[in-house]
Amino acid sequence: MTTATTAPTTTAITDIAGLVTNDPSLGEGPLGLIRDAAVVIDGDRIAWVGESSKAPATDNRVDAGGRAAIPGFVDSHSHLVFAGDRTEEFNARMSGRPYSAGGIRTTVAATRAASNNVLHANVGRYVAEARRQGTTTVEIKSGYGLTSQDEARALTIAGAHTDEVTFLGAHIVAPEFADDPAAYVDLVTGPMLDACAPYARWIDVFCEQGAFDGDQARTILTAGKERGLIPRVHANQLSYGPGVQLAVELGAASADHCTHLTDGDVDALAQGETVATLLPGAEFSTRSTYPDARRLLDAGATVALSPDCNPGSSFTSSMPFCVALAVREMGMTPDEAVWAATAGGARALRRTDVGRVSPGARADLALLDAPSHVHLAYRPGVPLISAVWHNGTLI
Repeated sequence: MTTATTAPTTTAITDIAGLVTNDPSLGEGPLGLIRDAAVVIDGDRIAWVGESSKAPATDNRVDAGGRAAIPGFVDSHSHLVFAGDRTEEFNARMSGRPYSAGGIRTTVAATRAASNNVLHANVGRYVAEARRQGTTTVEIKSGYGLTSQDEARALTIAGAHTDEVTFLGAHIVAPEFADDPAAYVDLVTGPMLDACAPYARWIDVFCEQGAFDGDQARTILTAGKERGLIPRVHANQLSYGPGVQLAVELGAASADHCTHLTDGDVDALAQGETVATLLPGAEFSTRSTYPDARRLLDAGATVALSPDCNPGSSFTSSMPFCVALAVREMGMTPDEAVWAATAGGARALRRTDVGRVSPGARADLALLDAPSHVHLAYRPGVPLISAVWHNGTLI
């Protein structure tokens, strides 16, 4: 007896006013922009892109109606496994109190007390929220458990929603180890890493005053590398420090925040493979100085953008908002910001299958209710995402 199999459905999206492919071989400039374009999706992959008039026959056809299309946003930095919020802290900060890393402890207490069902529901809600705004790939960190059991639990929950899971046991020193941070580093690099490594792809550390110094960060990241995890670093957010240099030295995929940089830091990022991931939502929400993206780009560094969704310093999942902030406050052009939010995020996750709309890529793209990708910065705060395809499925 022969069992019939169903071939993947092919869909052509036609009459796209401007398609950002992020493949310069396919169109104009670094964005590989194709005007009056079409995309053919075959199953969960991009099968063809080109001029709309040349689109091949397909099973289905979607008329974009002269809208623009971009790759799905790639969010390479989020903290979604948490419970509660920090409304009171935000309100106080907006009334004049400066932000410090200590507020994380409030979320740690709430997260430890939350059930698995509550945490799963929270992550699912925030991922769905991001997808409605065009984000089709998201990295999720632990970091609000800070015990071996709670960190492993967070990673398991994150892994139900994404393949890009990061162990961040070194977010801050756990409250019960406040008087003995060295013992906490031993825990993170020993029993906690043993419990968490099977569930993560990445290891991260908050290298900052009030969190972990350079020596502690090196110890933690080196231990993670020995267990097969790839480093990422929260670097130079609140002050100048060793985070960026350490990230480049250890071959980290990204140094995230990069707000306070010396010339040496900029040179290291420009000459190395580590991506500078900028998180303008954090500066917006803390009334802090924005990172200087123009300085990094002019030096030749690779820049990514992310909302840094977390309950303390940047409670937003909106990549369009961050694109607008990057253009208005960080010296980026609209083209650079869109690239950083798509291809840049893919670089920060060392992915080649996302962040682009070209044959062989995962079929992740967003249709804008606008004729050009420039409208993402031109019309800040306007919900321009009119349709999203994720893995070839319209969601």
